[in-house]
Amino acid sequence: MGNPLQTYLDLNAARIRVWMRWWNERVNRRTTIFVGVIGAIALMSFLSYVRPPSDFPVGALVSISDGASVTQAATELQETHVVRSGFALKAVVWMLGGTHRVHAGDYLFKEPHDVFSVAHRIIIGAYGLEPMRFRVPEGATVRDMAVLFDGRLLRFDANTFIKKASPYEGYLFPDTYFFLPNASEDSVIAALRQNFDEHVASIQPQIAASGKSLADVVTMASLIEREARTTSDRRMIAGVLWNRLKINMPLQVDAAFLYTLGKNSFQLTTSDLVTDAPFNTYTRKGLPPTPIGSPSLDALLAAAMPTGNGYVYYLADAHGVTHYAKTYAEHLRNKARYLGS
Repeated sequence: MGNPLQTYLDLNAARIRVWMRWWNERVNRRTTIFVGVIGAIALMSFLSYVRPPSDFPVGALVSISDGASVTQAATELQETHVVRSGFALKAVVWMLGGTHRVHAGDYLFKEPHDVFSVAHRIIIGAYGLEPMRFRVPEGATVRDMAVLFDGRLLRFDANTFIKKASPYEGYLFPDTYFFLPNASEDSVIAALRQNFDEHVASIQPQIAASGKSLADVVTMASLIEREARTTSDRRMIAGVLWNRLKINMPLQVDAAFLYTLGKNSFQLTTSDLVTDAPFNTYTRKGLPPTPIGSPSLDALLAAAMPTGNGYVYYLADAHGVTHYAKTYAEHLRNKARYLGS
């Protein structure tokens, strides 16, 4: 017979091995379940807090208020649907070390961003605002400009611009401009006004030598801008119109009257021409009460430095060539010869 003690020890060792095998099997299964649960929670957290909201404001301006704390900024971005959870954003900002470095201002997102990307952008102040190019054409009116800027500048309102800019009709210089998407009506007006002032300063000696006020030069230039396209014609027509004013003769410029009618020259009627409207240069003598658009520098110079001539009539033929006359009879002959009327 064997040693009873050894037999006992061997039996207990076998039992321990069975128990350990059973325990390991149970622990592995529990671990797998635990890891699965943790993974599911992590996935749900990602879906709930990290990924962008389904209604992420792509292409819209989103603002963080001046002086906003991280908590306030996170709340604002949650309310504007930039992030799903303000708490998650605050936590990520803290993780990235930006607790005291959130930049206020307008942000523009061209595509949805997850909470990590949003946190990074507000920490470093990556606003996503890029300058936009605008071409304000010569002769453009305030209303023309309102249409040009409206829809592209996201903080711009056409009606507000018209109300604020109308007193500066003619004094908003036509040129190429670059504005950020969050430019306001006031900033647009300020830029156009400053450009006008700088250009006028460059020709101030010519305006002073003309003996005419800046207001008269700008108003005359706005008419010339519509009436002619070449420098020589502009200076000649300026001479004709100043001649008319000298002899107290109505200017009879269609462009001034059309400024308020919304018609073109071919749509004018006899009844239109006899009204006593402020911009009717057929029934009212003198310059219109205000400019009718934004003249170019060339038109301003033509108004200040007209070509001296004795003409008081002009017309353009079908080829755009301008013909001048000193008398009404001569003007009628030009009409018959060049326009067939």
